[in-house]
Amino acid sequence: MDMFNHLYCLVARTKTKVFFLSILLSILTFISCENDIKQVKKFDKDEKKFPNQVLIDAEMIISDSAELIAIIKTPKLDNYSNEKPYQEFPKGVHVDIYEDKMVSSNLKANYAINYEKEKKMEAKNNVIVTNAKGEILNTEHLIWDQNTHKIYSDVFVKITTATQILFGKGLESDERFEKYRIKNPTGFIYIDKEELE
Repeated sequence: MDMFNHLYCLVARTKTKVFFLSILLSILTFISCENDIKQVKKFDKDEKKFPNQVLIDAEMIISDSAELIAIIKTPKLDNYSNEKPYQEFPKGVHVDIYEDKMVSSNLKANYAINYEKEKKMEAKNNVIVTNAKGEILNTEHLIWDQNTHKIYSDVFVKITTATQILFGKGLESDERFEKYRIKNPTGFIYIDKEELE
């Protein structure tokens, strides 16, 4: 009888250990599944940051009703086709803006992003706009609104003309960079052509 009780206790202990071990394994499995789900969600979010298409030495033509608006050239174009499609130009961009089939101005920047649906391009880092007269705009941030045919900035701007250099914070202009207004002018310098020559 003692042997039977001893065996019964041994089996009971073993069943208890197996029961606790089963519970522990279930908890660990649940926790590891939680981590896997989090990892999957994180990967899914990260994957959305990858472009759908990458083009090297790309050229984009923007037109409206068969009328040429602009030609965009870039060493690298990352195309994102999501709910808000956009093109990113991580290695810089050169934009020629046309009017009556002639280049009326051009824009260069070290980085740009073009929001397709909104028809807006945001240019950053060493932005240079040049018009047909040879006047030059320098800034670090500029928006080109293709709907309103305007360019504007809210940061420091410098405009170099044939006779003077203008400084200020913020600017509004037509996309040809012919009719412009510095929002908060901070100063100007007259240029002496003879001294320059």
